[in-house]
Amino acid sequence: MGPLGQGLQDQLARISRSPFGPSEEEVRANLAGEASADAALSLHESELATAEPMGPEVPRDLTAAAFFDVDNTMVQGASIVHFARGLAARKYFKTSDLVDVAWKQVKFRVTGKESSTDMASGKEKALSFIAGRPTSELAALGEEIYDEIIADKIWPGTRALAQMHLDAGQQVWLVTATPVELAQVIAKRLGLTGALGTVAESVDGKFTGRLVGDILHGLGKAHAVRTLAIREGLNLKRCTAYSDSHNDVPMLSLVGTAVAINPDSDLRELAKNRGWEIRDFRTGRKAAKIGVPTALALGAAGGAVAAAVTRRRDH
Repeated sequence: MGPLGQGLQDQLARISRSPFGPSEEEVRANLAGEASADAALSLHESELATAEPMGPEVPRDLTAAAFFDVDNTMVQGASIVHFARGLAARKYFKTSDLVDVAWKQVKFRVTGKESSTDMASGKEKALSFIAGRPTSELAALGEEIYDEIIADKIWPGTRALAQMHLDAGQQVWLVTATPVELAQVIAKRLGLTGALGTVAESVDGKFTGRLVGDILHGLGKAHAVRTLAIREGLNLKRCTAYSDSHNDVPMLSLVGTAVAINPDSDLRELAKNRGWEIRDFRTGRKAAKIGVPTALALGAAGGAVAAAVTRRRDH
């Protein structure tokens, strides 16, 4: 067992002795969030160390960032299904397993809710697939499958929103239940800052077949965003989050500006009640008529101006 796995066991043992503490689910979510932030920042630093200069740097807005869910928000459909298609084509597992993954995603899209049984089954199959494999192999496969399948499934409207934040000098992070190595590939290809994703435990560069905490989901996503914000010095009131799913309300509620992208019915209703922006790129009607949301554009422009003023003062 790795050190993070042992840490989880220690925390769960303390819960059993203290019934007034956090639940087991909360402990797993918190550990998943912290591990995701650790992995995201580590991968980001690695990318920075090998990145080539890209010309004049945009003035940085140091305290604001944007956080994007991936499935049906940034990518059409479920990223894990797209990756599974690529893996099945390479004979890494049976086509019947792909059908099973796809069916569970269909059920989720229809009901808007994730079955704990489906999640547990999917987690078990995914972990059995990666157990003993090098972490570098998963990232390399992710690069190939992104170019083959996912590149054509990026929502242009959501990509434009991400670029708006980048142009304002803000960090832009993906936040997803997809394994962090695969999420990082998507972030890299889109020119984003990085990705918060599910962390699978590894020892000596190979996956052990266990997760650190749990799948990055619900409360775990919120904790990952909060942890990263603390470490990066971000002001969450100046941050923006985007998602299609009611399951991401904890993350959306954490920031100053929440935006529902291609929302499920529950999130659409909640967004209306809370006065959140709603963007639906599935039909193009609202995107075509309104374009970039006014409040978001003003916020990004304000951040860019503030960063520019700071830069002039420094000079």
